[in-house]
Amino acid sequence: MRNLGHWLFIGLWLFSLACRDRALAGPNAPVLPSSFIVNQPAEKVKGLTLVAPPEPFHQDPIPALKTVGANWIAAVPYAYTRPGRARVHFPDGVGQWWGEGRAGVRQTLRLAHAAGVHVMVKPQVYVPGGWTGGLDFQSPDEWQAWEADYRRYILSFAALAAEEHAELFCIGTEFRQVLRKRPAFWTALIAEIRAVYAGKLTYSANWDDWEQVPFWSQLDYIGLGAYYPLVNEPTPSVAALTAAWQPIVQKLAAYANQHKRPVLFTEFGYLSVDGSGWRNWELESAISSRPINQEAQANCLSALLSTWLPQPFWAGGFLWKWFPNMRGHEGYPERDYTPQGKLGETVLRRHYLGR
Repeated sequence: MRNLGHWLFIGLWLFSLACRDRALAGPNAPVLPSSFIVNQPAEKVKGLTLVAPPEPFHQDPIPALKTVGANWIAAVPYAYTRPGRARVHFPDGVGQWWGEGRAGVRQTLRLAHAAGVHVMVKPQVYVPGGWTGGLDFQSPDEWQAWEADYRRYILSFAALAAEEHAELFCIGTEFRQVLRKRPAFWTALIAEIRAVYAGKLTYSANWDDWEQVPFWSQLDYIGLGAYYPLVNEPTPSVAALTAAWQPIVQKLAAYANQHKRPVLFTEFGYLSVDGSGWRNWELESAISSRPINQEAQANCLSALLSTWLPQPFWAGGFLWKWFPNMRGHEGYPERDYTPQGKLGETVLRRHYLGR
Protein backbone atom coordinates (compact mmCIF):
# COMPACT_ATOMS: atom_id res chain seq x y z
CA MET A 1 0.00 0.00 0.00
CA ARG A 2 2.87 2.32 0.82
CA ASN A 3 4.47 1.78 -2.63
CA LEU A 4 1.11 2.07 -4.36
CA GLY A 5 0.45 5.37 -2.63
CA HIS A 6 3.87 6.62 -3.69
CA TRP A 7 3.27 5.84 -7.36
CA LEU A 8 -0.23 7.29 -7.23
CA PHE A 9 1.27 10.51 -5.90
CA ILE A 10 3.85 10.59 -8.70
CA GLY A 11 1.17 9.91 -11.30
CA LEU A 12 -1.06 12.70 -10.02
CA TRP A 13 1.90 15.10 -9.92
CA LEU A 14 2.85 14.35 -13.54
CA PHE A 15 -0.78 14.72 -14.60
CA SER A 16 -0.98 18.12 -12.90
CA LEU A 17 2.17 19.27 -14.70
CA ALA A 18 0.75 18.20 -18.06
CA CYS A 19 -2.48 20.08 -17.34
CA ARG A 20 -0.54 23.16 -16.30
CA ASP A 21 1.60 23.13 -19.45
CA ARG A 22 -1.47 22.70 -21.64
CA ALA A 23 -3.14 25.63 -19.92
CA LEU A 24 -0.04 27.80 -20.33
CA ALA A 25 0.16 26.92 -24.01
CA GLY A 26 -3.40 28.10 -24.52
CA PRO A 27 -6.48 26.32 -25.83
CA ASN A 28 -5.47 26.77 -29.46
CA ALA A 29 -1.91 25.52 -29.15
CA PRO A 30 -1.18 22.61 -31.51
CA VAL A 31 -0.77 19.22 -29.88
CA LEU A 32 1.86 17.27 -31.76
CA PRO A 33 1.99 13.48 -31.77
CA SER A 34 4.83 11.89 -29.84
CA SER A 35 6.18 10.59 -33.16
CA PHE A 36 6.95 14.16 -34.32
CA ILE A 37 10.61 14.10 -35.33
CA VAL A 38 12.45 17.13 -36.63
CA ASN A 39 16.06 18.08 -37.14
CA GLN A 40 16.01 21.16 -34.95
CA PRO A 41 18.98 23.51 -34.45
CA ALA A 42 20.48 23.62 -30.96
CA GLU A 43 18.60 26.88 -30.34
CA LYS A 44 16.00 28.88 -32.19
CA VAL A 45 17.13 30.85 -35.21
CA LYS A 46 16.86 34.46 -34.07
CA GLY A 47 17.84 35.95 -37.36
CA LEU A 48 18.11 39.24 -39.21
CA THR A 49 18.32 39.72 -42.97
CA LEU A 50 21.36 41.93 -43.44
CA VAL A 51 20.85 44.39 -46.28
CA ALA A 52 23.86 44.41 -48.58
CA PRO A 53 25.59 47.82 -48.37
CA PRO A 54 26.64 49.74 -51.48
CA GLU A 55 30.28 49.91 -50.35
CA PRO A 56 32.61 47.92 -48.06
CA PHE A 57 31.78 48.11 -44.37
CA HIS A 58 33.17 51.25 -42.74
CA GLN A 59 32.49 49.61 -39.39
CA ASP A 60 31.85 46.00 -38.41
CA PRO A 61 28.01 45.74 -38.35
CA ILE A 62 27.82 42.50 -36.36
CA PRO A 63 28.21 43.90 -32.79
CA ALA A 64 25.15 46.13 -33.26
CA LEU A 65 22.88 43.30 -34.34
CA LYS A 66 24.12 41.13 -31.47
CA THR A 67 22.82 43.75 -29.02
CA VAL A 68 19.27 42.76 -29.96
CA GLY A 69 20.04 39.07 -29.46
CA ALA A 70 20.43 37.99 -33.09
CA ASN A 71 22.35 34.74 -33.45
CA TRP A 72 21.90 34.36 -37.24
CA ILE A 73 22.02 36.62 -40.28
CA ALA A 74 20.87 36.07 -43.85
CA ALA A 75 23.21 37.33 -46.57
CA VAL A 76 21.36 38.06 -49.83
CA PRO A 77 23.36 38.32 -53.08
CA TYR A 78 20.89 39.55 -55.69
CA ALA A 79 20.77 38.65 -59.37
CA TYR A 80 18.00 39.85 -61.67
CA THR A 81 15.73 38.64 -64.45
CA ARG A 82 14.04 41.21 -66.64
CA PRO A 83 10.36 40.42 -67.33
CA GLY A 84 10.00 38.40 -70.51
CA ARG A 85 13.71 37.64 -70.83
CA ALA A 86 14.98 34.16 -70.12
CA ARG A 87 18.22 35.19 -68.46
CA VAL A 88 19.56 35.49 -64.93
CA HIS A 89 22.05 38.34 -64.74
CA PHE A 90 24.59 38.41 -61.94
CA PRO A 91 27.15 41.18 -62.56
CA ASP A 92 29.20 40.28 -59.42
CA GLY A 93 30.15 43.76 -58.33
CA VAL A 94 30.04 45.47 -61.72
CA GLY A 95 27.27 48.05 -61.50
CA GLN A 96 26.09 46.31 -58.35
CA TRP A 97 26.30 47.07 -54.64
CA TRP A 98 29.45 45.73 -53.02
CA GLY A 99 27.56 43.68 -50.44
CA GLU A 100 25.71 41.72 -53.13
CA GLY A 101 28.84 40.53 -54.91
CA ARG A 102 30.98 37.54 -54.00
CA ALA A 103 33.60 39.66 -52.21
CA GLY A 104 30.97 41.39 -50.09
CA VAL A 105 29.17 38.17 -49.20
CA ARG A 106 32.45 36.50 -48.27
CA GLN A 107 33.45 39.38 -45.99
CA THR A 108 29.98 39.38 -44.40
CA LEU A 109 30.25 35.67 -43.60
CA ARG A 110 33.71 36.05 -42.12
CA LEU A 111 32.69 38.91 -39.84
CA ALA A 112 29.61 37.02 -38.67
CA HIS A 113 31.50 33.81 -37.95
CA ALA A 114 34.26 35.67 -36.13
CA ALA A 115 31.56 36.96 -33.76
CA GLY A 116 29.90 33.58 -33.31
CA VAL A 117 26.90 34.40 -35.52
CA HIS A 118 25.57 31.78 -37.94
CA VAL A 119 24.75 32.54 -41.57
CA MET A 120 22.15 31.61 -44.15
CA VAL A 121 23.29 32.39 -47.70
CA LYS A 122 20.14 33.30 -49.65
CA PRO A 123 20.78 34.12 -53.32
CA GLN A 124 17.71 35.90 -54.59
CA VAL A 125 16.46 36.93 -58.03
CA TYR A 126 14.99 40.40 -58.43
CA VAL A 127 12.44 41.01 -61.19
CA PRO A 128 12.25 44.75 -62.00
CA GLY A 129 8.60 45.77 -61.96
CA GLY A 130 7.50 42.21 -61.26
CA TRP A 131 7.75 39.24 -58.92
CA THR A 132 9.65 35.95 -59.08
CA GLY A 133 6.40 34.07 -58.49
CA GLY A 134 5.13 35.29 -61.85
CA LEU A 135 8.17 34.30 -63.90
CA ASP A 136 7.01 32.19 -66.82
CA PHE A 137 8.31 31.32 -70.28
CA GLN A 138 6.61 29.93 -73.36
CA SER A 139 9.16 27.72 -75.09
CA PRO A 140 11.41 24.88 -73.90
CA ASP A 141 14.44 26.79 -75.20
CA GLU A 142 13.59 29.79 -73.01
CA TRP A 143 13.12 27.59 -69.95
CA GLN A 144 16.42 25.82 -70.55
CA ALA A 145 18.29 29.11 -71.02
CA TRP A 146 16.91 30.56 -67.80
CA GLU A 147 17.58 27.36 -65.88
CA ALA A 148 21.17 27.19 -67.11
CA ASP A 149 21.79 30.75 -65.87
CA TYR A 150 20.08 30.12 -62.55
CA ARG A 151 22.01 26.90 -62.04
CA ARG A 152 25.36 28.71 -62.54
CA TYR A 153 24.31 31.50 -60.20
CA ILE A 154 23.12 29.19 -57.42
CA LEU A 155 26.00 26.72 -57.64
CA SER A 156 28.56 29.52 -57.52
CA PHE A 157 27.13 30.66 -54.18
CA ALA A 158 26.71 27.12 -52.92
CA ALA A 159 30.45 26.71 -53.48
CA LEU A 160 31.13 29.99 -51.66
CA ALA A 161 28.88 28.89 -48.80
CA ALA A 162 30.88 25.66 -48.59
CA GLU A 163 34.21 27.48 -48.61
CA GLU A 164 33.11 29.82 -45.82
CA HIS A 165 31.25 27.12 -43.83
CA ALA A 166 27.86 28.82 -43.96
CA GLU A 167 25.44 26.84 -41.83
CA LEU A 168 22.41 27.15 -44.12
CA PHE A 169 21.78 27.69 -47.83
CA CYS A 170 18.52 28.75 -49.47
CA ILE A 171 18.07 27.35 -52.98
CA GLY A 172 15.46 29.85 -54.18
CA THR A 173 12.75 32.33 -53.24
CA GLU A 174 9.08 32.43 -54.23
CA PHE A 175 9.33 30.80 -57.66
CA ARG A 176 5.67 29.83 -57.86
CA GLN A 177 5.39 29.19 -61.60
CA VAL A 178 8.91 27.81 -62.00
CA LEU A 179 8.21 25.20 -59.30
CA ARG A 180 4.85 24.27 -60.76
CA LYS A 181 6.03 23.92 -64.35
CA ARG A 182 9.63 22.69 -63.90
CA PRO A 183 9.78 20.42 -60.84
CA ALA A 184 12.45 18.15 -62.35
CA PHE A 185 14.84 21.09 -62.62
CA TRP A 186 14.69 21.65 -58.86
CA THR A 187 15.17 17.98 -58.00
CA ALA A 188 18.32 17.87 -60.13
CA LEU A 189 19.55 21.22 -58.81
CA ILE A 190 19.23 20.13 -55.19
CA ALA A 191 21.35 17.05 -55.93
CA GLU A 192 24.01 19.25 -57.53
CA ILE A 193 24.01 21.61 -54.56
CA ARG A 194 24.39 18.67 -52.17
CA ALA A 195 27.46 17.58 -54.15
CA VAL A 196 29.32 20.84 -53.38
CA TYR A 197 27.74 22.00 -50.11
CA ALA A 198 27.40 19.88 -46.96
CA GLY A 199 25.35 22.25 -44.79
CA LYS A 200 21.58 22.50 -44.29
CA LEU A 201 19.24 23.44 -47.13
CA THR A 202 15.92 25.24 -47.34
CA TYR A 203 13.72 26.99 -49.88
CA SER A 204 11.76 30.21 -49.31
CA ALA A 205 8.14 29.66 -50.35
CA ASN A 206 5.56 32.42 -50.40
CA TRP A 207 3.20 32.52 -47.42
CA ASP A 208 0.32 31.17 -49.49
CA ASP A 209 1.93 28.39 -51.56
CA TRP A 210 4.26 26.38 -49.30
CA GLU A 211 1.92 23.38 -49.65
CA GLN A 212 2.66 23.28 -53.39
CA VAL A 213 6.42 22.83 -52.99
CA PRO A 214 7.17 19.27 -54.21
CA PHE A 215 10.65 18.72 -52.77
CA TRP A 216 10.55 19.36 -49.01
CA SER A 217 11.73 15.79 -48.44
CA GLN A 218 15.04 16.73 -50.13
CA LEU A 219 15.60 19.71 -47.82
CA ASP A 220 16.18 20.20 -44.10
CA TYR A 221 13.63 22.93 -43.36
CA ILE A 222 10.20 23.94 -44.64
CA GLY A 223 10.97 27.57 -45.40
CA LEU A 224 8.49 30.36 -46.07
CA GLY A 225 8.12 34.11 -46.01
CA ALA A 226 5.59 34.73 -43.25
CA TYR A 227 3.86 37.83 -44.64
CA TYR A 228 0.41 36.61 -43.66
CA PRO A 229 -2.35 39.26 -43.70
CA LEU A 230 -3.73 39.03 -40.17
CA VAL A 231 -5.73 42.06 -38.99
CA ASN A 232 -6.88 44.90 -41.25
CA GLU A 233 -6.70 47.85 -38.85
CA PRO A 234 -4.39 50.90 -38.68
CA THR A 235 -3.01 49.76 -35.30
CA PRO A 236 -3.92 46.12 -34.68
CA SER A 237 -3.74 44.94 -31.08
CA VAL A 238 -1.39 42.19 -29.96
CA ALA A 239 -4.41 40.17 -28.77
CA ALA A 240 -6.16 40.37 -32.15
CA LEU A 241 -2.99 39.51 -34.02
CA THR A 242 -2.26 36.57 -31.73
CA ALA A 243 -5.77 35.20 -32.25
CA ALA A 244 -5.35 35.52 -36.04
CA TRP A 245 -2.14 33.45 -35.90
CA GLN A 246 -3.78 30.42 -34.24
CA PRO A 247 -5.28 28.65 -37.29
CA ILE A 248 -2.00 29.21 -39.16
CA VAL A 249 -0.06 27.62 -36.29
CA GLN A 250 -2.36 24.62 -36.36
CA LYS A 251 -2.04 24.18 -40.11
CA LEU A 252 1.75 24.48 -40.18
CA ALA A 253 2.10 22.16 -37.17
CA ALA A 254 0.20 19.44 -39.00
CA TYR A 255 2.22 19.99 -42.17
CA ALA A 256 5.55 19.91 -40.31
CA ASN A 257 4.51 16.69 -38.61
CA GLN A 258 3.46 15.14 -41.92
CA HIS A 259 6.78 15.95 -43.58
CA LYS A 260 8.97 15.47 -40.50
CA ARG A 261 10.64 18.83 -41.10
CA PRO A 262 10.74 21.93 -38.89
CA VAL A 263 9.30 25.20 -40.18
CA LEU A 264 11.65 28.12 -40.72
CA PHE A 265 10.48 31.66 -41.48
CA THR A 266 13.02 32.59 -44.13
CA GLU A 267 11.52 36.08 -43.97
CA PHE A 268 9.15 37.89 -41.63
CA GLY A 269 8.62 41.57 -41.01
CA TYR A 270 6.32 44.56 -40.99
CA LEU A 271 6.48 48.11 -42.27
CA SER A 272 6.22 50.79 -39.57
CA VAL A 273 3.12 52.40 -41.07
CA ASP A 274 -0.64 52.23 -40.58
CA GLY A 275 -2.13 48.85 -41.45
CA SER A 276 1.06 46.78 -41.30
CA GLY A 277 -0.84 43.83 -39.84
CA TRP A 278 -2.45 43.27 -43.23
CA ARG A 279 -0.98 43.27 -46.78
CA ASN A 280 2.45 44.83 -46.46
CA TRP A 281 3.29 44.25 -50.13
CA GLU A 282 0.40 46.56 -51.05
CA LEU A 283 1.56 49.20 -48.57
CA GLU A 284 4.93 49.34 -50.32
CA SER A 285 3.32 51.33 -53.13
CA ALA A 286 3.31 55.05 -52.28
CA ILE A 287 5.23 54.18 -49.12
CA SER A 288 6.52 57.72 -48.63
CA SER A 289 2.97 59.00 -48.07
CA ARG A 290 1.90 56.29 -45.59
CA PRO A 291 1.37 57.51 -42.00
CA ILE A 292 4.24 56.36 -39.77
CA ASN A 293 3.06 53.94 -37.09
CA GLN A 294 5.74 52.39 -34.90
CA GLU A 295 3.16 50.88 -32.58
CA ALA A 296 1.59 48.87 -35.40
CA GLN A 297 4.97 47.37 -36.32
CA ALA A 298 5.85 46.68 -32.68
CA ASN A 299 2.51 44.97 -32.01
CA CYS A 300 2.90 42.78 -35.09
CA LEU A 301 6.42 41.72 -34.09
CA SER A 302 5.34 41.05 -30.51
CA ALA A 303 2.42 38.86 -31.60
CA LEU A 304 4.52 36.89 -34.08
CA LEU A 305 7.40 36.19 -31.71
CA SER A 306 5.27 35.42 -28.66
CA THR A 307 3.16 33.04 -30.78
CA TRP A 308 5.93 31.22 -32.60
CA LEU A 309 8.94 31.04 -30.28
CA PRO A 310 7.25 28.45 -27.97
CA GLN A 311 6.24 26.18 -30.88
CA PRO A 312 8.38 23.01 -30.87
CA PHE A 313 8.19 22.59 -34.65
CA TRP A 314 9.27 26.19 -35.39
CA ALA A 315 13.02 26.47 -35.98
CA GLY A 316 13.00 30.28 -35.91
CA GLY A 317 13.16 32.99 -38.52
CA PHE A 318 14.90 35.92 -40.19
CA LEU A 319 13.50 39.41 -39.74
CA TRP A 320 13.31 41.45 -42.92
CA LYS A 321 15.36 43.65 -42.69
CA TRP A 322 18.37 45.18 -40.92
CA PHE A 323 20.59 47.91 -42.36
CA PRO A 324 24.29 47.51 -41.45
CA ASN A 325 25.40 50.83 -39.96
CA MET A 326 22.15 52.18 -41.50
CA ARG A 327 23.63 51.85 -44.99
CA GLY A 328 21.70 50.57 -48.00
CA HIS A 329 18.26 51.99 -47.24
CA GLU A 330 16.10 53.48 -49.97
CA GLY A 331 15.35 56.81 -48.34
CA TYR A 332 12.47 55.93 -46.00
CA PRO A 333 13.90 53.89 -43.10
CA GLU A 334 11.37 55.45 -40.71
CA ARG A 335 8.63 53.61 -42.64
CA ASP A 336 10.59 50.57 -43.81
CA TYR A 337 10.63 47.03 -42.42
CA THR A 338 13.65 47.65 -40.22
CA PRO A 339 12.89 48.03 -36.49
CA GLN A 340 16.15 49.93 -35.91
CA GLY A 341 15.67 52.90 -33.59
CA LYS A 342 11.94 52.19 -33.27
CA LEU A 343 9.61 50.56 -30.76
CA GLY A 344 10.06 47.37 -32.73
CA GLU A 345 13.72 47.17 -31.77
CA THR A 346 12.76 47.02 -28.11
CA VAL A 347 10.26 44.24 -28.88
CA LEU A 348 12.85 42.32 -30.87
CA ARG A 349 15.42 42.64 -28.09
CA ARG A 350 12.93 41.45 -25.48
CA HIS A 351 12.01 38.31 -27.41
CA TYR A 352 15.42 37.50 -28.87
CA LEU A 353 17.25 38.00 -25.58
CA GLY A 354 14.39 36.70 -23.45
CA ARG A 355 14.37 39.70 -21.17
